Amino acid sequence: METLQNTDLKRIIDQSLNKAISYQAYRDLVEELVETKLNTGNDITEALVNYTMLNDRRMKRWDKTVKVSEVVKQEVSNLKINQTWLVITESWCGDAAHVMPVMNKVAELNSGIDFKVVLRDENDDLMNRFLTNGGKSIPKLIIIDNDSNEVLDSYGPRPSTATKLVTDYKAKHGSLTPEFKEDLQRWYNKDKGQTAIKDLVNILKAS
Repeated sequence: METLQNTDLKRIIDQSLNKAISYQAYRDLVEELVETKLNTGNDITEALVNYTMLNDRRMKRWDKTVKVSEVVKQEVSNLKINQTWLVITESWCGDAAHVMPVMNKVAELNSGIDFKVVLRDENDDLMNRFLTNGGKSIPKLIIIDNDSNEVLDSYGPRPSTATKLVTDYKAKHGSLTPEFKEDLQRWYNKDKGQTAIKDLVNILKAS
């Protein structure tokens, strides 16, 4: 028998899916926000508008330059799956700008993956079910089996190596400094999405 908790989660996911948009529609939205000097989310600030502009440039770059190996292409395309990948994000999130183009590249490798996007502040009930250490960290990818409507896994907000870098730094220094955040950006630029690709392929194989 299904628990009330599982039933409630499915209801929340269904509500969010009804509001979800495609990755391309999200990219179009961010471009429109840049033109109108706005950002997604409950708060509109100059800083968040500037982050949105920066993230639009990042996503454009990664959409063009993320490389997926032939081995990964074959592995993913051969999987027999029927999944929805629902990612929670906002336009101002730096990690999302680096990770979402990679998620999309992997999702495009298999027609059995439907990649959808929702905004965090418009989907509070959903976000509260997928917290990271008690926080509403994004991007957060929820992987749903379309045949059973069960949540198979979740991923994010950062690739595994970046997560370890952040965890180790917080353990040593207590909080993330602007200098560390710059180092993290350099890590993303050097990694070129490869860690996230490996992480996502491992999740797919396990599912």
